[in-house]
Amino acid sequence: MVDNSQNLDKRCINSIRLLAVDAIQKAGSGHPGLPMGAAPTAFVLWNSAMKYNPSNPAWFNRDRFILSAGHGSTLQYAMLYLTGYESPTLEDIKNFRQWNSPTPGHPENTVTPGVEVTTGPLGQGFANAVGMAMAEAHVAARFNKPDCKLIDHFTYSLVGDGCIMEGVTSEAASLAGHLGLGKLIVLYDDNKITIDGSTEITFTEDVTKRFEAYGWQVLKVGDGDNDLAAIEAALIAAKKETNKPTLIKIHTTIGYGSPDKAGTASCHGAPLGEKEVAATRAALKWSHGPFEIPDDVKNHMALAKERGKDSEAAWNNLRDEYKSKYADDYTAFTQMISGKLPQKWESALPSYTPDDKKDATRSFSGKCLNALADPLPGLIGGSADLAASNKTAIKKSGDFQRNAYQNRNINFGIREQAMGSISNGLILHGSGLIPYCATFMVFADYMRNAIRMSAISKAAVIYIMTHDSVAVGEDGPTHQPIEHVAALRAIPDLTVLRPADGNETSGAYMAAIKDRTNPSLLALSRQGVPNLPGTSAQKVKHGAYIISDCKTTPELIIIGTGAELSLCLSAADTLAKDGVNVRVVSMPSTDLFDKQSDEYKNSVLPQTVTRRLIVEAGTSFGWHRYSGCKGDIIGIDHFGTSAPGNVCLEKAGYTVENVIARAKALLK
Repeated sequence: MVDNSQNLDKRCINSIRLLAVDAIQKAGSGHPGLPMGAAPTAFVLWNSAMKYNPSNPAWFNRDRFILSAGHGSTLQYAMLYLTGYESPTLEDIKNFRQWNSPTPGHPENTVTPGVEVTTGPLGQGFANAVGMAMAEAHVAARFNKPDCKLIDHFTYSLVGDGCIMEGVTSEAASLAGHLGLGKLIVLYDDNKITIDGSTEITFTEDVTKRFEAYGWQVLKVGDGDNDLAAIEAALIAAKKETNKPTLIKIHTTIGYGSPDKAGTASCHGAPLGEKEVAATRAALKWSHGPFEIPDDVKNHMALAKERGKDSEAAWNNLRDEYKSKYADDYTAFTQMISGKLPQKWESALPSYTPDDKKDATRSFSGKCLNALADPLPGLIGGSADLAASNKTAIKKSGDFQRNAYQNRNINFGIREQAMGSISNGLILHGSGLIPYCATFMVFADYMRNAIRMSAISKAAVIYIMTHDSVAVGEDGPTHQPIEHVAALRAIPDLTVLRPADGNETSGAYMAAIKDRTNPSLLALSRQGVPNLPGTSAQKVKHGAYIISDCKTTPELIIIGTGAELSLCLSAADTLAKDGVNVRVVSMPSTDLFDKQSDEYKNSVLPQTVTRRLIVEAGTSFGWHRYSGCKGDIIGIDHFGTSAPGNVCLEKAGYTVENVIARAKALLK
């Protein structure tokens, strides 16, 4: 083992390694291998390449760092602590993976200052980094001037073999290369080990050629364990390439320093053990005890705070110059990055009467997006090659492309997995962007991990999912969503909205955009629906509301969502003529309804009214808590079939006649 005892850089690196080792050993769980092997890379990046201010983690023009290989979280916690961030403290690192500690098992942006995104599922962080680089490019293109580059920072991501294997990485890397995101730099910790052993058993492709084919610059560092100069030179070369993203392939030894476990899978996902920790200290000639940082290391790493203050001060001077020269643009810039919504933006949303033309809610959605494009300049997004069908194009804008980053229509291509993850990066960049992304509802399964990460990360992405039922028709069961809406409603902190007509679609956008802490998902119809009497954009925020009522206590409540609400109203009219006291409730969002007060919920769905009929063109799963023991559900608990959409609906029981028949059966 190399004698590192006299070299300050190596002492800093070994401090990083041993902090990670000690934290994991104390916790009794964790992944020491990556932090031990990637410590030199992290040290060079944070010590000489990256621009950040530990005293102000949210400084806008900082470089962004995303640890895509989130299992190596102790590496990031060590860097945050050593460079002077207020959190985590040394005590926090000692409490790694403990209850309410700011050092969770995988990095979480809502828990630890300096952590940009929540990572863990491999490859998600890579795609988040692509989104962040796109956000930087977009805001820079909109606001920078030839004589004043107000927005000018890089996005770095540290990834491992697992990240490179995941399909979401391939999708995101392909798009990044196409777009020429020159300020995206990915550091590939190439240690050739995964949980099951050597990558030779599963992963023998030439990653270099793959990324070059994507349109990336690829650089190599042969000895990432010791050659700090080569790592630094690669970072300098990466910054100079402005027309391509860069992958720096750094060969390292997993668990470097461990005599018995270095280079093996045994140090990937488990503590080294007390004997091996002691042996590692001896091999690295490290005489310091657990969690002990030498003074010279502390002093050297603390210089990051001074560098950060100087960098931010220089940018503040540039900002003041920009403000004096370009006052209107500066006002627009500060308004956007503040994240605050402009006043009265919702007044731009369209409203409808029952006399207005029937249309699909996907079309009403497209009208909402275009109405909001001017009052919400941060609105940006697109579709997975379905813009014409999803109705997601902003007509006043061109396409976001290489050399046209100022535009707001993103062509994600047929890359649903990456689309969701990139959208998370777009919003978590902190530019005040309001990203939306769209596909057919059935393909939400491809995106589920990204949607879930939106909810965990408090990333208020708007997911637009059209073709939301068997009314898709002829494409058949592969394209007809049955269980998808129910499955998405099961994700905590995701607001699912299924509007019934134009007014409710406008209301869905109101609810989604006003909520800047949670993601929202709009389930929209392919088929045309009438604009109904009694619908309200303002009432959508309650999740459910009475759309039609009787003069006395109702005998029956019919609850409808989305395109099926019109059936409920028509059936209620017939039942009322037959003397039935019936109430119709529109429930565009169970998530929002569940958040209302008990008083409000009981006013809409009185506990005393036990006969309830629910109508939704999807699985009955999840609806029983609203239908109660004496209620009924018109749902679909089987896959669809290929036929015209109206035939599919009729065969599944979505007719006024069937709603009436089921209602009468309940009353008996």
